[in-house]
Amino acid sequence: MAKTSVTTLEAASRDVTITNPEKVFFPKIGYTKLDLAKYYLTVSDAALRGIKARPIVLKRYVQGAEGEPFYQKRAPEPHPDWIETVELRFPSGRTAREVVARDAAQLLWIVNLGCIDLNPHPVRADDLEHPDELRVDLDPGPGVAWDDVRRVGMVVRDVLEERGLRGWPKTSGSRGMHVNVRLERLWSFDQVRRAALALAREVEQRVPDLATSKWWKEERHGVFLDYNQNAKDRTVASAWSVRATPDARVSMPLEWDEVPECDPAAFTLVTAPARLAERGDAAAGMDEAAGSLDGLLELSAEQEKAGLGDAPWPPHYRKQEGEPPRVAPSRKKGSGGSGRRQSTQPLVVVANAKHKKDALAGLERWKERHPEAAARLEPDDVLVDSMRGRSSTWTRIRVNLRHVPEEERPAPEPPDPDYDPWEEFRSAARRPPAPKTRSSS
Repeated sequence: MAKTSVTTLEAASRDVTITNPEKVFFPKIGYTKLDLAKYYLTVSDAALRGIKARPIVLKRYVQGAEGEPFYQKRAPEPHPDWIETVELRFPSGRTAREVVARDAAQLLWIVNLGCIDLNPHPVRADDLEHPDELRVDLDPGPGVAWDDVRRVGMVVRDVLEERGLRGWPKTSGSRGMHVNVRLERLWSFDQVRRAALALAREVEQRVPDLATSKWWKEERHGVFLDYNQNAKDRTVASAWSVRATPDARVSMPLEWDEVPECDPAAFTLVTAPARLAERGDAAAGMDEAAGSLDGLLELSAEQEKAGLGDAPWPPHYRKQEGEPPRVAPSRKKGSGGSGRRQSTQPLVVVANAKHKKDALAGLERWKERHPEAAARLEPDDVLVDSMRGRSSTWTRIRVNLRHVPEEERPAPEPPDPDYDPWEEFRSAARRPPAPKTRSSS
């Protein structure tokens, strides 16, 4: 059997083992697992600012950036006695002991597990019920330009300032932007989410052509302000995280005067350490700027008086009081009392796949079978959904045929491929238990 190669890096007065250091994690540019670990060691003070004392969900890319990650909430067992954990209780009622990082050695231990980006909860380990961070996630739809994301970000800044809060912007490391807000630890998860929803609706009202607060993808346009990222159990990649992009892009903290001209492609695993050395961390003062949620909650109350109640929650959360029907508009029941579904949008599922690349290949086959319909699709008519399974994600692709004349729409057909993420668990449940054997000892 081949011996696994290892190396060690010194961090926080500990020697941290890095296994398979020469494994290529970013094939298109050749960066290895060791390159990733050395990056985090170099920027550890800044990276720890976003995760320190927070429980972390482990998003493990054991096959590198081009592989499918799996999510691990529970800290691996066994783990070194210098790895801290804390028990969290989730909306499902389940619990898990998650890793908490406070120093560079613990950070490197997490990276060695195959974690490319860092995904902390918005709470500290000593108070798991009161978030100290409101997270504004600006998620651009298909075909939305980066300039639109920046323009929406500046409106977010204005609304926050008017409500007595300071926003700290950063590139997401992908196509979007995050604006984090440090809070005093006085409010519940539900209150923070409600404040984020009020913020999203206010931004949408000010720039309706650019921004949306609509939860259902088929209703969205432009940049979506994902208020549900503030629901309990949700995590977002932290500042200075490397993302699983071909160019190893980094989620970079910015000054507000940089936002109108910044290029997210400029911040990578290679360039980010030099920026930190030259300019420091733009989010360095965040912990000293904790603010009050009162202003946004007042805005929420104003919206409620105007008839805007709660908005849909993610699917695995219990039904909330005052929440509208948790069903996409295209799946709402008709008013005729038959109980049948009546579509408001002509959506068809074209692919369900374990891997995104297989789903995209299925989309291309669908386009080849239906070239006339495909030619009429706009960029935001193709809905690529990352669906959460038990421990990993899978991909669903739908197309909205709203721009295709009804008489030219393709007839319904089975998705290609048609992956069922739950089949293996159903098969395991149907499998008879192994017969008990009597020990001979």
